[in-house]
Amino acid sequence: MVQRAMSRPVWRKSSHSEETECVEVANDAGVLVRDGKNPEAGVLWISRSVWRALLGELKDDG
Repeated sequence: MVQRAMSRPVWRKSSHSEETECVEVANDAGVLVRDGKNPEAGVLWISRSVWRALLGELKDDG
């Protein structure tokens, strides 16, 4: 696993999150994703190109 030094990310709650399901995202060299209800559980780093592809797939299926 690659460890990277990060500045403090600014987290945003997803507009689709509900009271019991909270997803937060932040910008870095890629996109950071975490569980807003349990932020200490870890962070998923996704490259911007993969993030765009993921959102495109979700929109196509939605």
